[in-house]
Amino acid sequence: MEELEKKPLPETENLETKINESNGHTEELVDHYWGSINYVLGLIRASEVKAGLILSFYGILFNFVVGQIETVLATGSSQIFLYVLLGFWILCTVISIYYSIRCFMPHIEGKYEKNVFFFGDVISKFGTIKEFSKTFYKISLNEEELFDQLGQQIFVISKIAQLKFKYVNRSLRFLGMGLLVSLMVVVYYIILIIT
Repeated sequence: MEELEKKPLPETENLETKINESNGHTEELVDHYWGSINYVLGLIRASEVKAGLILSFYGILFNFVVGQIETVLATGSSQIFLYVLLGFWILCTVISIYYSIRCFMPHIEGKYEKNVFFFGDVISKFGTIKEFSKTFYKISLNEEELFDQLGQQIFVISKIAQLKFKYVNRSLRFLGMGLLVSLMVVVYYIILIIT
């Protein structure tokens, strides 16, 4: 009789195993979703760091250019081609700086369903603090709805990351063109000095 009491029933053992496996899998899914969100947020930070480095580079470059511009213009004052090159360099530089600054500008995607993980929706679409708290709790208890909200948030922040990287990419392209033009200015200036 004691042996029967000590051993769990096979049905109960099976149910406990399923519950433990389900909880383990749910925890893995939660980690997976939050890991994906953190990964995309890291990409957003990386794009902003790159844009910041581009702007820092321009700060150093402008310091050098301001010191040398008078000498270059005095030597080539009658050279229209030099002015065209300088104008093109300024245009490339301004466009590159514009895209770097655009990368830092907040981009809110508001065309989607309300989401308990988006700060804008938390404040504006869920009512009072108590109503939001109840909604958040209700969604947190429903795995399917919770993962749907997390998945939507991953999509939205991925779209923001893609846009920021597009701006950084454009900024780098115009930086490259500007550097190429500045090299042409230097070569043209050297040729003017030699001749």
